[in-house]
Formats: sequence, structure tokens, C-alpha cells
Amino acid sequence: MNKWSFIFLMLYSLAGWSQIRVESVSVHDTCELKVGDLVPEFVFQDTAKKKVSLKQFEGKYVVIDVWASWCYPCKQEYLALRGCVERYKDKKIVFVSLSCDTEEQRWRNELWWGKMNGNQWWIAGDESSMIAFRVKVIPRLILLDKKGRVMNLKLPKPSSSEFEKILKELKGIV
Repeated sequence: MNKWSFIFLMLYSLAGWSQIRVESVSVHDTCELKVGDLVPEFVFQDTAKKKVSLKQFEGKYVVIDVWASWCYPCKQEYLALRGCVERYKDKKIVFVSLSCDTEEQRWRNELWWGKMNGNQWWIAGDESSMIAFRVKVIPRLILLDKKGRVMNLKLPKPSSSEFEKILKELKGIV
């Protein structure tokens, strides 16, 4: 690897650790969720800049993968998650990757750089969902039932055999 490539890679990785918030972050009145609670209708932004919510997936289980562009462990899990998306594509379960990046462009850059596809959403500056889901550490995976209620606030990583075991035990997934 030449000297300039090395310098670029080092600066690129350091830039992720130094996200600076320049504006105030929107937080709506919300409370922390627990297992069995119905998830409020949070509004996110998809890659086409459209407002989206989890309500559109009613009738299906939902796995939410909370990640950020600067999170190396999050990016390591993406391949395993993409494999699950492929294996369960004809089942009553959907996977939503929810970026908690504070800057939209960082999220978009990582989507392009990592060739990430599927349901890629961004919190769009509203951290209410992060508070409600008690996200303190990422990667974080959350499971919702078919009615939009919390089933599990701390799923194992997609690369774990325990993750696949939990999905296989879901009733009515076929």
C-alpha cells in the first residue's frame, strides 16, 4: 500500500470518531420502551428522502439494526445481516437498518461506500427513537412483533447462531 493510500485510510477512519454536532438535536417527548410496549410512530428518512415509519410493516416481524457510519463493529455485522435478509426474503419478517448518524452525508457516504441496500433509513436528526429503544451502544438489534410491539430490545448480533435460532422460533413467520 502506498503512503498516500495509508494516510487517506487513517484520516477517513479518524473522521468517523470525531463527529461534531453543530446544531441542536430534535427529541420529542418520549419514554423508554420495554418488552410488550407498542412502538410509537417514529418518522425516519429513507434513501429517497421520503418520510417513512415502521407502521408500514404491520403484519410482519421487524428486525431493526441500529448502526452508524463510524461504527466498525456495525459494519462488520452488515454481511451477516444481508445474508439473513436473503434467507428470509419470502417470510413475514423485514429488516430495517437504522442509522443514528448525526449528519446525513456521512450516512449516505457509508451506504455508497459499503454498497448497502435494502431498507436503509436515517433518524434524520430526531433521537427520540434512540431514547425509546434505550440505545446506548451500537450495533444494536431490536425485534418487533407483527403488531409493532417490542419483543426483544437486545437481540444478539446477526453473526451469532443465537440470532438465527431466535428468528427460526418466531411463530407465523412463514
